Amino acid sequence: MVGAIKAAIGDGVLTFMWVFCSSLLGIASGYVTKALNLQDISYNGFPYPSLIVTITLVFVLVFLFTLIGNALGGASFNPTGTASFYAVGLGSDTLLSMALRFPAQAVGAAGGAMAIMEVVPQKYRHMIGGPSLKVDLHTGAVVEGVLTFFITFIVLFIFLKGPRSDLLKIWFLATATVVLVMVGSAYTGPAMNPANGDLNDYFEKLLNFDLKIVLVGHYSL
Repeated sequence: MVGAIKAAIGDGVLTFMWVFCSSLLGIASGYVTKALNLQDISYNGFPYPSLIVTITLVFVLVFLFTLIGNALGGASFNPTGTASFYAVGLGSDTLLSMALRFPAQAVGAAGGAMAIMEVVPQKYRHMIGGPSLKVDLHTGAVVEGVLTFFITFIVLFIFLKGPRSDLLKIWFLATATVVLVMVGSAYTGPAMNPANGDLNDYFEKLLNFDLKIVLVGHYSL
């Protein structure tokens, strides 16, 4: 019981940090691209330098959060990842620990969303992109289900059958996450992480602000 409570606390803290930091990925990617003067470079209309910059930033963020998560005793910021690893028998989670971890992740995500809204200036808020239903509800649900299936399958494949190098695993994970976010951008935007995906409507209704949270990663995990 004590271990489950510690895991839940670690999840809440890590999810708070993840939502706060990942929400800044869009802003950071834009600044890095402009700083390197890559914003006008493209191939057949596709801005591949921006894609590479985004993947690199996601890689760095996931790497850092992997270290932090390990330091917190295996904390996670993604309910999908927690559930999928439990389903295949990986880790030490039980039904009790997951029942505590999921709400903790949701609370941490809400806290991170509220915090980022307080610190990001108004002129940059349009750059905080995230889940937004762009099609009918049923189509959006199907797309999210398919994307979540694929990212879960890819993550498990990378960690179970992928390279031994942790850095390569994280790089492949970052690449897969960004690519799937791009695929889903025409339907729901970056999602695949329930801890973040449900926050849009919640804060839009309560605070009359269209909160958009970036999940590349998270995702991802």
